Amino acid sequence: MSKIEYFYAGYSAFAYIGSAAFIKIAADAGREIDHRPVDLRAVVAAMGPTQFGKRSPAHMNYYFGREIERWAEQRDIPIMDGTPTYHSNDITLSNCMLIAGLVQGLNIDTLAHEMLRAHWVDDYDLDNRADLIKIGHTVGLDPESLLETAGTSEVKKIYADNTKEAIERSVFGSPTYFVDSDMFYGQDRLELVARALKIPYAGKWPK
Repeated sequence: MSKIEYFYAGYSAFAYIGSAAFIKIAADAGREIDHRPVDLRAVVAAMGPTQFGKRSPAHMNYYFGREIERWAEQRDIPIMDGTPTYHSNDITLSNCMLIAGLVQGLNIDTLAHEMLRAHWVDDYDLDNRADLIKIGHTVGLDPESLLETAGTSEVKKIYADNTKEAIERSVFGSPTYFVDSDMFYGQDRLELVARALKIPYAGKWPK
C-alpha cells in the first residue's frame, strides 16, 4: 500500500493539533507516513491566500486563536495560550532537521510530533540549535548528527523540491495529506482521511 503523503511545517499549529491523531490513523490503517516538510511561508505566498502577517486582526483572532483553542480541547491535547514567542523566526533549520532524519533512514513520526509539541506547549525556539538538540534528545535521537546532516546540499535540495512540489500540487496550507493522490487540507479533515484509507471517495483530485 502507498504511504500517506504529509505536507507540513515543523512549527505549524494545526499540524500539531492533528499530529497524534494522524499518527494513530496511519498506524491503524497499516500505512506509513511520507513526511514532506515544506517552506510554508513560501507555499502560502505562492498559492495566493493573504500572508499570515497581513491578515486582519479578526481573522487572526478567530482562525489562529479561537479555532486553535477549540480544536486543542477537541483533540484533548495541551497547548499554550497565545502564539509561541519565537513563531516568526526562520523555519529552515527545523524543517531540514526533520528531512535529515529521513536521509539517515529514520522513522521521524515521533521527532516531528515532539518538535510541534515543544513549540506549541513549551515555547521552544525552532531556529535555536540548543532547543532543537533538546528535542532530539527527548525522542532518543542524536540531534548533533541530525543538525549536521540538515546543513547538507542534499537536504536543502529535498526541502526546495518538497516546497516546489507542494505548490505544483495546489497545497496551500499545513497540514495537507494525500491518500492515494486525493488531497485533504487541514487537521479538521482527519476523519475524512481515516474514511478514505478504508473506502476511497468517489471522484478524483485534481478535477
